[in-house]
Parts: sequence; C-alpha cells; structure tokens
Amino acid sequence: MTSVPILIRPATADDVATILGFIQELAEYERLADAVVASEDSLLAALFGKAPAAEVLIAEVDGTPAGFALFFHNFSTFLSRRGLYLEDLYVRPAHRRLGVGRALLARLAAIAVERNCGRMEWSVLDWNDSAQRFYERLGALPMSEWTTYRLTGTALIALGRSTIESESGR
Repeated sequence: MTSVPILIRPATADDVATILGFIQELAEYERLADAVVASEDSLLAALFGKAPAAEVLIAEVDGTPAGFALFFHNFSTFLSRRGLYLEDLYVRPAHRRLGVGRALLARLAAIAVERNCGRMEWSVLDWNDSAQRFYERLGALPMSEWTTYRLTGTALIALGRSTIESESGR
C-alpha cells in the first residue's frame, strides 16, 4: 500500500453528480448496472432534502474524487442504541491499494464512536473475496448465522396493499 494524502469529507449537494457516478461504477462492478434507477434529482432529494435518508463521505486523492461511502443509522433493540449501517463503499480502480477504503472505514468508525453507536454493519457479496479479506484484516467478522431477506417490487407492493386493504376494511 502506497502512502498518499487522502482527504475524507462529508458530501454536499454539489457532489450529487459525483455520487451518482460512484453508484453507477459500483453497480457495474457488482454486475448490477441495470438495477440503477437513481438520478441526480432523486439523490439530491434523498441525501440533501428536508429529511435526509442517508449521509455520504467522499474520499479525495490529490483533489480527485477517489471513493465514497454511503451510510445511515439503524437501531439495535438488544443494545438499545443506534448503529451505523454502511450501504455502499466504493473506491475507483485507479485509487485502490492506496488506503482509500481503509480511510473511509476508519472515518465511519470514528463517526460511529462519536455518535455513541453500538455497532457498524454492512453486507458484502458472496463472490467478492477480496472485499471479504479486506474487511477481515480490519477486524470485521462475517455474520454467517444470518441470512439477509429483501422484499422489493411487486412482492413489496402486494404485501403493503394487503395491509392497507385490511386496515381500511376492504
């Protein structure tokens, strides 16, 4: 790992195009490019609108955006404390192995500590062995006894409608 000065800073509304670019690059890397429906307008509203849903850190190397981390708070009922959930972490290929990913995670850990979070969590794709090894070198442990479930699209709509209809007496 080469030593270069890395600046980690909170994103601003002026960074929306850069954030969307990172998201598109990440989706391409994860073989999910067709799944991206985010736009600059939707990100502006979601990240910098009246009630921001998440926060973003931007990593810069020599003034050039090199990576990003998008995160939000969740809550642990067992700890009775909020946690920090890392939704996405991405470092551009030209800036990998320079310490950018570690710097982003270290800043996120500092934010979690500053905000009295009980834990920091994220998911990694099963096939992404290099990311798994990277996280484990930092001391992160895989939660192999847990399986993530997701409700989306028509299944989400159908379940939501069934509740709405039963509550309205239909």
